[in-house]
Amino acid sequence: MLIAISRRNFLFAASAAPLPGKLKPTPLQTIGPFFPAERAWDHDSDLSQVKGKSGRAKGDIYYVTGRVTDVKGEPVGGAEIELWQANAAGRYRHGADQNPAPLDPNFEGYAIVKTDSDGQYRFKTIKPGAYGAGPNLTRPPHIHVDVTGQQSRIISQMYFPGDPEQEKDQIFQRVKRKEALVAKILEPERGMEPGAKLARWDIVLNRG
Repeated sequence: MLIAISRRNFLFAASAAPLPGKLKPTPLQTIGPFFPAERAWDHDSDLSQVKGKSGRAKGDIYYVTGRVTDVKGEPVGGAEIELWQANAAGRYRHGADQNPAPLDPNFEGYAIVKTDSDGQYRFKTIKPGAYGAGPNLTRPPHIHVDVTGQQSRIISQMYFPGDPEQEKDQIFQRVKRKEALVAKILEPERGMEPGAKLARWDIVLNRG
């Protein structure tokens, strides 16, 4: 059963003022409205396939990697990153999503990954599609994250570079440091599928 997000606020405010340091916390973003109360059928870091099924999710494959640190640049090991997103057609696996686009049976759209001792994380997914969110709002492709460290937590969204829809997206345009929400595309690594892309997005928590 999928439910709305009444149990969470749309924005998670930091519990304390930023500490002085070289880095600034990753900007906050809205959580929903399609936070999945029903969790994934499997719990690995590959959203492009569902365990027990032979098919692959539709869409362009992305490997997303990055590092979670505090504002001092210290790694946050063991941080939990809960992530969810629309499929390649721009539809969430959520009962309240009225997008007429089809669901993808090979795409769950939800996962939990944890950082290693150096704060590094990695997951595999597909690029989500853009979708209409109102008469004058089209959301550009993005991935939601809820990151819980040892002392602080943020809710934010990762965007993809070079997307013209970002210029018209009211949610994205409200952010002062927009560049902090946009992933960087790196050279593909050996062993990646032909055509797959590697994106890096570092996350900064207030107090780690």
